[in-house]
Formats: sequence, structure tokens, C-alpha cells
Amino acid sequence: MHSYDVRIYFEDTDCGQIVYHTNYIKYCERARSELFFKRGLLPFEGGAGFVLKSLKAEFCSPSRLGDTLSVRTCVKQLKNVSVLLEQKIYKTYDASQDSRCDVLVFEAEIVLAFVDVGGGKMRKIPDCMREILGEQI
Repeated sequence: MHSYDVRIYFEDTDCGQIVYHTNYIKYCERARSELFFKRGLLPFEGGAGFVLKSLKAEFCSPSRLGDTLSVRTCVKQLKNVSVLLEQKIYKTYDASQDSRCDVLVFEAEIVLAFVDVGGGKMRKIPDCMREILGEQI
């Protein structure tokens, strides 16, 4: 499992200082990219990269301005041209209470396909990327 931390800033929130719902999907994307960035790689190779094929999401609890979140990524299934991920976001610091916590705020099941961007056809996930993803199983 891979973990990526996010602090909530004003720009992340709506007028009620609650995280705007689409930002959770952005945080998941950042966490997935960090899997590769921390190894000096990009999640893109030779004109092909990962694209979102499907997303099933559940919003469990709100997070607000000043909170800290942890995006936890786990690979559930790794195939030749796609990967099934489970990503959960937990609030680990509640700014309004000034306290540490571990509250589930968002969870998603995500399928990514490795696609040739120019031709739009699926390609085999490169071995170096399969190795990184395999570490998260």
C-alpha cells in the first residue's frame, strides 16, 4: 500500500470551507502519479500512458479547510493492459478539533487502462511500470 498526504487549503474548498467533491478524485490522481515520480519515472512512456477507464466512488465524510488527508492506494488486480486500484482517503488531522484522527472520507475503485494516446488503442503495461504497481499488491 502506498500513502500520499494532502493538506486542505482554501482553494480546495467550497463556500462552506468543505472540500469540493471533485478534488478527492484529483488527490487520488496525484497519489497514483507519485508512485512513479518517487522512482524518477513518469506514468507515461513512448506515447502511451494510463487513462481512467472506470471509477466507482463513495463520499463517506466531509473534510474541511486545514485538515490533513492521507490517500492510500492498493493495487487489487494487475492485468496486461489494465490495473484495478482501491484508493481510500482518510482524514488524519482534524483542524477544527486540533486533533489527530483516522476517519474515512472517500473511497474509490478505479480501473486504469494503458493506452497509446495517438492511436487510442490499449497497449501492454511496460515491465518497469508493472514492477512498481506489483509492489502495491
